[in-house]
Amino acid sequence: MPQQPVRIAPSILSADFAKLGEEVRAIDAAGADYIHIDVMDGHFVPNITIGPSVVKALRPHTDKPFDVHLMIAPVDPYIEAFAEAGADIITVHPESGPHLHRTVQKIKCLGKKAGVSLNPATPIEVLDYILPDLDLVLVMSVNPGFGGQSFIESQLEKIAKIRKRIDLLGKQIDLEVDGGITTGTIGDAVAAGADVLVAGTATFKGGPDMYAANIQALKDLGLKATGGSKA
Repeated sequence: MPQQPVRIAPSILSADFAKLGEEVRAIDAAGADYIHIDVMDGHFVPNITIGPSVVKALRPHTDKPFDVHLMIAPVDPYIEAFAEAGADIITVHPESGPHLHRTVQKIKCLGKKAGVSLNPATPIEVLDYILPDLDLVLVMSVNPGFGGQSFIESQLEKIAKIRKRIDLLGKQIDLEVDGGITTGTIGDAVAAGADVLVAGTATFKGGPDMYAANIQALKDLGLKATGGSKA
């Protein structure tokens, strides 16, 4: 099965929190494919961001898929709230609960797409008995908790190995990478097999007038890394 097209998921963690609705509308118009929403609890990761009420408030501002990354533990008690708030994809960490399969099934039963995220030191073997049930695998190329970090090069090998597993399975599963994605790193991530790139700082730098150019630059470099060229 051919690799899916390169898509950009701007992380609103890098947006202006004083006007989030306006920022979401701006990145939608600028060509975002997904809206990536980082949820942090100050426990599982060392930062606190937003909860389901903010996701619900943002939902009317765009029809683009809400790609909600739950960096919280325990995660199970909050899945339904984020589903009801308007999440389209709900991604969890294997370490955020005792029964990953049960967590994934809960997401699917709520009619949402399910993702699993691997921290830099989390081995790919955690996917052994869950990959066929997933819609997305998220490789963290930084340690989760803060935006603006540098890409961890060792994750390229992990991306490539997961790409092979997805291809062997023959199912369309997004292979997403989050952390340190810039015009300097996106090519390597895509060449390794990523097809959804979370970009916070790289999308929002320069303000709203630059969002479209920032996203297009990332897409062009991602396309080039697949061996394609801009139409």
